[in-house]
Order: sequence, then structure tokens, then C-alpha cells
Amino acid sequence: MPLEAVQYRGESVDERVAALNARYRHHSATSVLERAFADEQVGDIALVSSFGAESVVLLHMVAVMAPQTPVLFIDTQMLFPETLQYQQALAEKLDLKDLRRITPNAARLATVDPDGTLHQRDQDACCDLRKTETLQDALTPFHSWITGRKRFQGGQRTALDFFENEADIRIKVNPLAHWEKQDVQDYMTNNRLPRHPLVAQGYPSIGCAPCTSPVKPGEDERAGRWRGTQKEECGIHFVDGKIVRGPLPKGDAA
Repeated sequence: MPLEAVQYRGESVDERVAALNARYRHHSATSVLERAFADEQVGDIALVSSFGAESVVLLHMVAVMAPQTPVLFIDTQMLFPETLQYQQALAEKLDLKDLRRITPNAARLATVDPDGTLHQRDQDACCDLRKTETLQDALTPFHSWITGRKRFQGGQRTALDFFENEADIRIKVNPLAHWEKQDVQDYMTNNRLPRHPLVAQGYPSIGCAPCTSPVKPGEDERAGRWRGTQKEECGIHFVDGKIVRGPLPKGDAA
């Protein structure tokens, strides 16, 4: 069922996003995140975390700035064992106050993917079932959510702003949008944060086990995601089958 456009404080999502981007355009990543927790135009907010290769940065920031913030962890039930172990270790180390483990609807799984092989036939449908639908349900109470997406990751991410309109439903906050790869690594080093164990094994971007492979030297860091296909995103940044509205790449029509 299509999701309907919503208003908050009498303002549309578009109006709030435009105001927020204008207000914080020249702020740093940490300043954007800190102010997002207090800005009324952002509203109720959650962090969505995959507990992947770079997730610890935002998890640490949230734990320091606003430790009561809900952290939504989407357990697709096809994650690497190392990811589940890392999630448990970080939750304890960072003392995450409101960590919510979200799993796919059991009835939907039994109907659509009873033998767990949907990913072999239709990766998009599998992501939709295990990630997109699951996340959208979990985000229902929130006006905004925090993502770890960054421009340097390429693809649809190259023109990210700090604040995005998610299909006129809620706001996506991308505090690390302008960070480079080295910024991420420096933050982890300076704060002595533990790394995901699979990174050392050649996995710079980590998703579900069946659809993630090691990356060779010189390859794009996301080359191991859905290798051999045209797929670039898992689907959580799509609503009703369409990519959420954001800034258009240079050269595209307005």
C-alpha cells in the first residue's frame, strides 16, 4: 500500500528538509548530528545501523551525544555470524541504551521465502522482504532517521545532502555525507573503536552473507555487494519501489 505524504508541525517534509539544509549547510558532521537531536524540525529520530564495516562511527557518536536514541538493527536472518558477534560486542562496549533488533515478519517469510532461497532467484525481492518492508515498519513511529551514507561511496550517493526527503514521509539525516574514507578511518583510530572482524578479511562493505564477497585490491569497496549484477542498493533507501527524492546529479534536469 503506498505511503501517504505527512506533515509535522504544520510543515511538509520538503519544507523541513529545505530549511534544515539551509541552516546546517556549512556545519561539520558532528555538529549536524548533535543539532539534529535538538532541532524541532527533525522530530522524533532513530539511528538505523547495519553494524557493518563503518557503523561504529555513528554508533559511537550517538552513544556520546544522545545515548537514549533508539538504535534499529535490521537482522535479516542472513547476516554473517561475525556481524552478529560484532553487534553484541559493540552494544556492550558503547552501552547502547535502546537497541532494537528488528527481524522480518515471520508470516511473510513463511509465505514468500519458506526455504530461504529467494535471494538465489530474485535478490531485489529478498531485500524488499528482509530489509525494506522490515525497516519501514520499524520506522513508523519516527519523523526522521540517521543513516551512514557518504558521497564517496558513489552511485546514487554522490550528491547527498545532510538532510533528505524520504518520499514525503520522513527525513533521512546523513551526517557523514561529506566525509572521505580517511575521515572514517581517522575517527575509528582516534577513538580506539573496534573494527568489524570481516574488514581484515577483505570485506570493506558488509551485507548479508549470501550476497557479499571479498573485494580485490583496486576494486570499488562496494564491488563485493551483489557481485555480477547491476544491483547497487539493498532497497532500504527506496519507498514503494522508487528511490527517495534527493539532490539530482549535476547535469540532470530539475
